[in-house]
Amino acid sequence: MRTMGEPGGTAPARDHPHEHADQGREDHGHSHGLVDPSIKRSRAGLRVVAVSLALLAVTAIAQGAIYIATDSVALLADLIHNAGDALTAVPLGAAFLLRSERAEGGAGVAVVLAILASALTAGVFAVVRIIHPLSPKHLLALALAGAIGVIGNAIAARVRLRGGRRLRSPALIADGNHARSDAIVSAGVIVSAGAVALGASIADPIVGLLITALILRITWESWRTVRGHAHDHT
Repeated sequence: MRTMGEPGGTAPARDHPHEHADQGREDHGHSHGLVDPSIKRSRAGLRVVAVSLALLAVTAIAQGAIYIATDSVALLADLIHNAGDALTAVPLGAAFLLRSERAEGGAGVAVVLAILASALTAGVFAVVRIIHPLSPKHLLALALAGAIGVIGNAIAARVRLRGGRRLRSPALIADGNHARSDAIVSAGVIVSAGAVALGASIADPIVGLLITALILRITWESWRTVRGHAHDHT
């Protein structure tokens, strides 16, 4: 009878390292490569916020350059609104970094307040321009600025809405609806350029007031979205 130490004998002690190695590989597969869902969600949310911020920042910069040349109050209203919309990425990004549903709800409220502030600011400039009329210049550039606003907001809205629905984020959905409506608001700048070209200079501040009214409607709709989600979690 061969002993364990002789050639050809059984060596159960040698099997243990293999079993342990197999077990280690199995444990390795279960303990690594998994990412907490909240981390995945926060990273995805940050990507959505970063892309939309870049789009709206480019839109606002382009419109700002054209505003200097045209001096259009309708374009100024749209520019203020787009710039404020881009800045809403700050609280949204902070909420996803914190991975907090409460922080995300607070970000939604911050988005609504930013929309409201942009509406009030645009309205003030429009009223001032009605009292002190000044016809905008470089109307083709003005129409181009409106088209830039339409395209930039439409793309940003698609990014935010798709991300918001995928992540079930009320703040992103509210901001996406906001950006989608902004595309219509920016179209008002094109209308203003056309009306002024036809000789109706007063159309520019009036369009600015109409843009203000549309922004106020967006504010209310966004508030309902944010509040509705808050009630769902109470």
